Amino acid sequence: MEKACRKTVAETGRILLEKGLVARTWGNISARVDANRFAISPSGLGYEHMQEADVPVYDMATDTYEGSRKPSSEKKIHAASYRLYPDVLFVIHTHQDYATAISLTDTKDLEMTEEEKAVLGKIAIADYGLPGTKKLSANVELALKDARIVLMKHHGALILGTDREDAINKAELLEAVCKRAVVKRIGEIAENRQTEQVDEKLLASSENMLFTSTPEILKMADKGGFVAQIDDMAQMLGRKIRSVPNDNAAILHALNKQDAVLVKNAGLVIMTEQKDDAEALKLLIEKAAMAKVYTLSRGIQADLSLFDCMLMRCVYKMKYSKKKEG
Repeated sequence: MEKACRKTVAETGRILLEKGLVARTWGNISARVDANRFAISPSGLGYEHMQEADVPVYDMATDTYEGSRKPSSEKKIHAASYRLYPDVLFVIHTHQDYATAISLTDTKDLEMTEEEKAVLGKIAIADYGLPGTKKLSANVELALKDARIVLMKHHGALILGTDREDAINKAELLEAVCKRAVVKRIGEIAENRQTEQVDEKLLASSENMLFTSTPEILKMADKGGFVAQIDDMAQMLGRKIRSVPNDNAAILHALNKQDAVLVKNAGLVIMTEQKDDAEALKLLIEKAAMAKVYTLSRGIQADLSLFDCMLMRCVYKMKYSKKKEG
């Protein structure tokens, strides 16, 4: 049973990557072994590299684990899920885009059919706590008392399932429901405008440079940039992403200070030391810009504090960015 659970957790990481429900090392996965133990994804290891042997088994009765790697720092959240619901056998914590955007506000925009309600049940939002802290686990445990799906404010979603298939199906349905709500609120923001192109020679100057443009990114570039509302942006990029004119010198100057910059009337330019970092930042900032447009449409201020952003950025640079490849 223990071996099977470890294998299932490792395999599920790649499934969630393919479905776009997690990225990089963010989120975590667990499978119940018995009444007191569960296999859980290890701390800081990228899902694409995760193997059965990497997955530790955590004992929530003794607060100990077996395995060569430390369990996820969110293990107490998974423990609370299993303690509260004996029939739950699988738990996933995702960083899915639209559910994360909804976590920044409330659930008032969510409209569900009776069939969707029957599958998802109540969707609760847990108050904010920094990743891996007692405050976060206490806030999530409180929200779990009458819901099996919890949106973790500024962070992502926690989904409890009777098995892996149930948990993944709920995560996908949750994202569809949240996307419907967000799209309905922000509407069609693409304007009939002529956008500019970033110099192709500049983009070709580094194999680790990427360009992307979405209506939400363009809108935030027009506004001069935005402050992080979501933990993973604060961790990987910092407190704020800035906007500059479409000028090579201005873009390069900004990229010397930060790995990504918004370019007015053009989009987003990213340059990192490794190609996979650039790909991860692209997905992250596209999500962050969409979420910012959504909170603006609701008139809700959801920026993370300067202190929290600085702390998360520091921890990420010192620990997780170095562990993602094992």
